[in-house]
Order: sequence, then C-alpha cells, then structure tokens
Amino acid sequence: MHFIELKKNLKKDFSGLKKAKIALLGDSATQLLTQAIRGYGYELGFDLEIFEADYDQIDRQIMYSASEMYQSQPEYIIIFQSVQKLRKRFYKTDIRKRSQFAQNEAARITGFLAELSKNIHGVKVIVANFMEQNDSVFGQYANKTDMSLLYQIRHLNCALMTLAANTKNLFICDVAALTAAFGHVAATDNRNYINADMAFSLDFLPEMAKGIVDNIQVVSGAAKKCLVLDLDNTIWGGIIGDDGVENIQIGDLNQGKAFSELQCWAKELQRRGVILAICSKNDEDIAKTPFLKHPDMVLSLDDIAIFVANWDSKVDNLKKIKSFLNIGYDSMVFIDDNPYERGVVKNHLPEITIPDLPEDPADYLPFLSGLNLFETSAYTQEDEQRTAHFQQELKREITQASFTDEREFLKSLSMTCEIQPFSTFNLPRAAQLLQRSNQFNLRTIRYTEEDLQRLSTSDAHLSWTFSVHDQFGSYGLISVVIGCLDGDEFFIDTWVMSCRVLKRGVKHLALNEIVQAAKRLGAKRIRGEYISTPKNGLVKNHYPNLGFTEKDAGQWILDVASYTPREHFISITTQVIDE
Repeated sequence: MHFIELKKNLKKDFSGLKKAKIALLGDSATQLLTQAIRGYGYELGFDLEIFEADYDQIDRQIMYSASEMYQSQPEYIIIFQSVQKLRKRFYKTDIRKRSQFAQNEAARITGFLAELSKNIHGVKVIVANFMEQNDSVFGQYANKTDMSLLYQIRHLNCALMTLAANTKNLFICDVAALTAAFGHVAATDNRNYINADMAFSLDFLPEMAKGIVDNIQVVSGAAKKCLVLDLDNTIWGGIIGDDGVENIQIGDLNQGKAFSELQCWAKELQRRGVILAICSKNDEDIAKTPFLKHPDMVLSLDDIAIFVANWDSKVDNLKKIKSFLNIGYDSMVFIDDNPYERGVVKNHLPEITIPDLPEDPADYLPFLSGLNLFETSAYTQEDEQRTAHFQQELKREITQASFTDEREFLKSLSMTCEIQPFSTFNLPRAAQLLQRSNQFNLRTIRYTEEDLQRLSTSDAHLSWTFSVHDQFGSYGLISVVIGCLDGDEFFIDTWVMSCRVLKRGVKHLALNEIVQAAKRLGAKRIRGEYISTPKNGLVKNHYPNLGFTEKDAGQWILDVASYTPREHFISITTQVIDE
C-alpha cells in the first residue's frame, strides 16, 4: 500500500476494532511512521493507540522509570534506531575499539530489554534491525575486516537474531530484509533525511509499518494456519485431465521450474506447521496422479492434510475444508491461478485471504513470499506433526461413520491422557496454544512463555497440560488449564483446548481434575468466567453445559461438594497431583 492510503485510514471509524497500546521510540523523526503504523493497523483490524516519544529519547524513556512511556502503560514497545545514527556512533568510536562496536550495541539493547521487563510485566518488545550500508571506506574489503561499518552492521544484525532467539518477549522488525527487497536507494530519501531527519523515504514507510504490525498481529493470536492450493496451472503447468501426467510442466526445465519452486515453498511451510490442503475442480483419482507418479513432484500426498478434488464449487469445498480443520476462514489462504474462481470465493467467503497471483508463473513465488502471509511468533517440534494429526483425524472420521453409538466409538479409540504441570519441556507448546487458540478459549488471556514460567513457580497457581493419544496416533498437547485459590473459591484463570479433541471427552476429564484439586485445597466452589470475543462463541455455553450456574454476567459457579464426576472414556497414563 502507499503511504497516502494508510493516512486516509486515519479518518475512518476505528470503533469495534481490537485495541492495543503501543509505544514508539526512535532516534530520528517518527511522526509519519506513527501514522503509517496506525493506518496499517486499521487494515488488519486493529485500533492501535500509539505513544510517540519525543525526538531521540530512547535512553531516557527506557531508563527513567517515571517516564511518559511507562505512564502510557504500553503492551508493545517499538525501538527504532536508524542506520544513519548508528553510522555516526561508529565513526565516533575510538578506532581501537571498533571491532567491539556491534557487541557493545547489542549489549545496550540487552540493557534496554532488562529495564523494560523490570518495569512492565509481560511487555513485548519489537526492535528494528539495520539496513545494510557500505560507506565505501574499505570498498569490497569491508567484507573481510571487522574495522568496517558494513562488517559491524552485519555482525549487529546477527547478534540481534541471537538475542531474539533467546528472549521470548523480543521480536525483530527485519528492516535489513525489507530494505533489501524494496531497494536500498528507494528506501531512503537523502533530502528528507538532511532536512527533516527522516531515516526512510515516504514510499518505504508502509513496508516498515507492515513489518511492525505483522509482529503485533501474530503475537496477539491472529495467524494464518492453512494454505489451500489449487492444482492445474497453480502448482504445475497445464491441465492434468487434458495433458496427462507426462505433459504437465514441473521440474527444472523452463516454466516447470517456477511451479517446482512454489511447491518447495509450500513444503517448507508444511514442515513449519502450516496446514496444506488441496481444493481443485478435478476427478480425485486423476488429480492425485502427479503426486503418485510424477518424478519431479516436490509435494507428496503425505504433505496434504485434506485433499478435496471434485466438480463442486470451490466455495462449497473450502467450506468443507474449513469444517474439517475446525479453523476460522480468516486463518486460511487460498491460492488459485484463475481470476474468476478467486473472484467467486472472495464474494462468498471474504474472510479468506486470496492473493491475486501475477499472470506469469515465474512471478508466483516472489509475489507470495513478499506478502509475508504466514508470520509466526513461535515454532515447536509439535508444529512438524500438525499434518499427521489431521491425517489421523480423517481416519477417525471414517471409523466413526461405522458406529451408530457415539459412546461405543469413543471407547473404541482407546484414548489415553498424560496430565502434567508446566515444565521446561511443555512450556513452549503450552504458550503457543494460549497464543493461537481463539475458539475454545474462555477468557482469551494471552500469556507468553515467560508468563507461564512465572506461573509455574507461583505457590498461588495450579497448572495442567493435557496430551492425548489414541489408536490412530497422538493429538499432542491439546489443552491447558490454569487455576488459583481465591478465598473459598477455586478460580479457573485459563482454559483453552484444541478443537481437534472436541467431543472426545477431554473437557469432562479436565473438569474432574479441577474439582479434585479444588477439594484438596479446601475450596467450596469453582468459579469460571466467560469473556466473549468475536471468535469464541463456540464456548459461550461451556460452563452451563457442565453444570455451572450463573452468578453474575459472565461468572459461573459450581458447587464442589455436590459434584458428580463427568463420564469420559480416557485412561490417565500420567498424572501429577498438585499439592
């Protein structure tokens, strides 16, 4: 988008949008960047309330605990330091100490993080890294000497990556990559820098705003989870039903290379945990032929969670895919080469993200990767198993169809459950579940991994994680419950569950565990709270359906003494009793 379009958004109605409080700290002029961030936030459904610090006040705002920034109580803090100011600091550094410049700059940012975490619990920090700049003092030799500016910028950017990898609440706005893609010359405007101290050109500001807001969006729990692919002329050239498997374009020759590279990208997304689905107007057996017989196919049927190929409308088939995966339409990205098909789906299912592919397949991958549709804030080993989970679920559905009695079907699954408190092994996945779960999430409190670590050592809180297995395989860690004693009530602070285990009895098992814990603590009642969001209507009646009675609006009470354990067909293989 152009800056002028983002600026126009500022005059639109922000009511009803998700709110977030941000502090923007910069060492150069940030007024227009502030406008771009707020304008881009509108595009993604955010009402971003931005505290913009005075010019070049990063150190003061962070290191002075009574600063205006701390008074604004931000949820996110953006630290933007320009490469121009970095260059000035480098030039002022004693030549004998320049080899340590990047290390010292990284230490400075580490100090900022420590101070911010001390003063604002749970704050998320977004740090902009640095555009690469060769001042030509050493020419090409800059790549070989740690005395050069270019060497130190690259070293600093790597140090920031390492710091972010080891700091759960730190995220990077990758200015280095954004400016490289946009073009270093186009990303800057020297006249604006000299006259107004603007580090970037007006045209580049939307790119940086997108990088910042993309981080905020995914940390807040909104992420694209599924890539739905058309087949003909999308992941291979040609029409399989007409051309035959031997004549479709795929592989390392000519245009086939473009389709193979797109498949490589999709496969890497699948390995990262993005669900792949197929939606094609085709005979299913014919559509699967390249996956089974073409030697140059990168994607295999094992990479696909659900394969839908028939002659129904793509709107209907996308509805089937959404229903099977039990995700929101806004979590889906649909890739189709046909403008007509894209238009029909956009008209009927506007929440799905549907990129308008370029006409030339050679441009498919650069275009799609440039959109950065699959931003993420975390990655766990369980992400690698997500496709297998859905393939197993398809087998369960086939098995369930052979039963007329649901209880008998549940018994046949031979389900087992491991119940554990938070630990170093399950904290990353537990935090990811809390960040990404929107439908089965009673209060939608977004605890970070750092928050969960703190709760795990709290004497006032109990925590449970639930990992379920059955005869078809593992569901993985699928539920998290956090509770605490509040007088003679046990309060359920957090209850989230993956929709993969709906109607499997896990919520009954979890409630039985909660009641047992409440009894051990001497609680007379259990109190649950439901906070409505646009996405968690699924659990609106969760507490009344479990026998709770309404006390106040959104507050539900269950009497411990009169509770009768709920029926389920899950064997507990590991259970840690919280004292």
